[in-house]
Amino acid sequence: MLAVLLLLAAVGLVIFAVLVWRRAGLPVGRVVYMDTANWQRNPRALFSARYRLVGKPDYLVQVGEQIVPVEVKSSRAPAQPYPSHVLQLAAYCLLVEETFGTSPTHGVIQYADKQFAVPYTPALKAELLHTLSAMQRSFARGKADRSHGEASRCRACGYREVCDQRLE
Repeated sequence: MLAVLLLLAAVGLVIFAVLVWRRAGLPVGRVVYMDTANWQRNPRALFSARYRLVGKPDYLVQVGEQIVPVEVKSSRAPAQPYPSHVLQLAAYCLLVEETFGTSPTHGVIQYADKQFAVPYTPALKAELLHTLSAMQRSFARGKADRSHGEASRCRACGYREVCDQRLE
């Protein structure tokens, strides 16, 4: 009788674990990196000296030989992922490429109610590199232009105190 109860408890825990995994939007594989408030913060950022880029994806999941970056957003999903979210995910794909020596075929953006698998194509990589170059040129000039009109984004920005374009 005790063995049956333990077996049922084990099955229940496995089912619970699968449901939690699916809710997190993670692909089936082994989590090799995580940096989320839900679990634990990872002090180690991914870094590329070549592209002067640093980032901390929410998850990196090893699926076979692939390492898939996963970015979790707390908001409801738009009809298509926001371009800024796609470029953020592309940056994580580039960092995986630089850090692990293998190029992901895709990354995942997990919104509260939907997930998108975003192919990491040469065109997306080229768009990311163009955007990085423009950002680095702005930084070198000592002036970056605000790219939005949302006061709430400005209030949450880490550069608010030194920005001459902040919204009041």
